[in-house]
Amino acid sequence: MSRQRPPRVVAELGRPETPEETAARKAENSRKYRGAKTVNNLVYSLLVTVGLVAVIVLAVPRSDTPVYESVDYNSVAEEAQNSYPQPLANPDLPDSWTSNRADVGKTGGVRSWNIGLISPSDQFIAITQGFDANETWVAQQLKQSLASSTESIAGIEWTVYDNRDDTDGYGNVHYALTTVAGDSTFLIFGTGSEPEFRAVAEAISGDVTANLESGDR
Repeated sequence: MSRQRPPRVVAELGRPETPEETAARKAENSRKYRGAKTVNNLVYSLLVTVGLVAVIVLAVPRSDTPVYESVDYNSVAEEAQNSYPQPLANPDLPDSWTSNRADVGKTGGVRSWNIGLISPSDQFIAITQGFDANETWVAQQLKQSLASSTESIAGIEWTVYDNRDDTDGYGNVHYALTTVAGDSTFLIFGTGSEPEFRAVAEAISGDVTANLESGDR
């Protein structure tokens, strides 16, 4: 007949475990094991997710073309011209310029012809031609900007609005040019550089002059 082995002495206790302590120890070991498994599973899932994202990013074709839909504002202007007695602004700019908007609209009771341009430096410049506009409408379009100076471009006098030192509250009206010709008020505003603004103003100088001449008739 074999002798029953005496209970194992636990070093930390200096005596054998009670049944309750044994059960508690096994339960704690089981909890730690499950916790370790959970952490391992989370790490594995994260690695798999990162790997999938990397594969998707590498698989998506890259393109240098703009993410917005380009608009042929010249064609839209030619079509819209039939509905307006005033010559519409229709700038002839290099191919490095693109457009994301060309439409007619009405705000504050004033009808307008609108072009949104993207400059070669990827900045936004808008052309808005208001018909029979008033000072209130101009102020609304330019976010209540204050005139800072005047500038002559291609023989046309433009009022300058320069908000670049503090653009807060002015939206995308960082810089603007305005002039009145006949029944049309021309606004050029956006985030581009001064040379880009001058390029746009020069590109519509013929249209501004045409409005002056039509107003004199």
